[in-house]
Amino acid sequence: MLAAALAGAAVTPAFASGTARAADPGPSVTRAGTTTLDSQAIFFVSYDGLVNNNAFQKNGLLTYKGYQYAVWYTADRGAVVGRRALGSSSWSTVKVGHTLRYDDSHNVISMGVSEVDGRLHLNMDSHSDGFTYVKSVAGLMDNPGGLSWTATRFGAPQSTLDGLAPTSQFTYPQFVATPDGKLQLSYRVAVSGNGRNALAEYDGTRWTDLGEWSASTGTYTSEHGSSTARNMYLHGIDYDRNGRLHSFFTWREQNGAVMCDGGGITNHDTGYVYSDDRGRTWRNNAGAVVGVTGGSDKVSVTDAGLVVDPLNPDHSLMNQESQFTDSAGRPHAIISYVPGRFGQCTTDYVADRTRNGRAFHLRRNASGGWRKTEIPVPLNSSQRTKLILDRYDNAYAIFPFGRIAGASAASGYTDWKILFDGSGLGAFGEVVIDETRVAQDGVLSFMYQEKSSGTTPSALHVIDFRLPV
Repeated sequence: MLAAALAGAAVTPAFASGTARAADPGPSVTRAGTTTLDSQAIFFVSYDGLVNNNAFQKNGLLTYKGYQYAVWYTADRGAVVGRRALGSSSWSTVKVGHTLRYDDSHNVISMGVSEVDGRLHLNMDSHSDGFTYVKSVAGLMDNPGGLSWTATRFGAPQSTLDGLAPTSQFTYPQFVATPDGKLQLSYRVAVSGNGRNALAEYDGTRWTDLGEWSASTGTYTSEHGSSTARNMYLHGIDYDRNGRLHSFFTWREQNGAVMCDGGGITNHDTGYVYSDDRGRTWRNNAGAVVGVTGGSDKVSVTDAGLVVDPLNPDHSLMNQESQFTDSAGRPHAIISYVPGRFGQCTTDYVADRTRNGRAFHLRRNASGGWRKTEIPVPLNSSQRTKLILDRYDNAYAIFPFGRIAGASAASGYTDWKILFDGSGLGAFGEVVIDETRVAQDGVLSFMYQEKSSGTTPSALHVIDFRLPV
């Protein structure tokens, strides 16, 4: 969940307490409508995903001050940003002057809003190389009804952040709004299996490089072998309404010797860190400092107290899945892998996850311990599941193909069931969630693209579901 600066929702008694009351409604979804962003959006399958619908794409869809915004690439590879007033079926679109370079689903578009000056920011088209950055004029987000939606409202595409060039090997842009109105950009430096997480910050005047905060060094040893390089894959990076910055993660090792079979994937363990000083200092679940952004002490695989759900590399654990925080600021995550009851060694990452993969709801309780519940819905996909919580802290898992399952806070999240089976959508797989809209008007919005074949363009949609009020 983004910072309260973007949430803009009133706090109800149930929200304030962080405890479900007997009278609180359980989870439910009521379909409220579907709109079409593009009848012919670009379509190609890369790394089992789509460039317009990769679930790790933070803020491909967002809501701010009564308007919803979406970003995508058109059939002619042009980068587009659209907006609509909430409740409207009509989107206004603007091309921002950039053309997608490669058929690589990593090269997504991510959005962020700097409340301090009312700008919309876009970062796009990167996978271990350069990026393109575009920002709007000041005040555009503060007066959407009074300012026209035209290309003149956006600056020219840049290969830096207003002159700041943080790295030549840049991937996974994720904007996060700070509680004091600034905007941060999380990204990976270097490459898969040997990369580091870093932060930059925009204060309304300029971008500042805060530096790297995770390490790629250290030795990890499994029962099969050892690895001396890796990267930390984030499930997200989000402020709660109390100003704490949360991040779940998995490690991916560079050396395949840590696996039981070369057909698997070297991801292992679910870890958790948080920061109470805007991402400058990172702490483990027990509150001990484990890393300083821009300093010599970075979060490392050898640090104690990081792992909150241990798992070896033999179960095809997914990276970059999903996280959210509840009304009391407690972190929740979705993780997925092949459980041990299906065997202790996956040999084909995609096939084994599709056949036997399951998603789990992992959450921190009031005493600081962790609880995990298997969601009784087969993945039937190798791809990611997303998570949101409603105003009553009920949890919703949005599976590939647009399927939605829910569990109530009152049950302790033990009553998971399917609420929408995705029928009629024809969705390809992963969906992009509007994390910001839920708190503003109680609507779950997600963007999905229809299945196609080869490189034949297909329709891109946004679907809305009303949640309990």
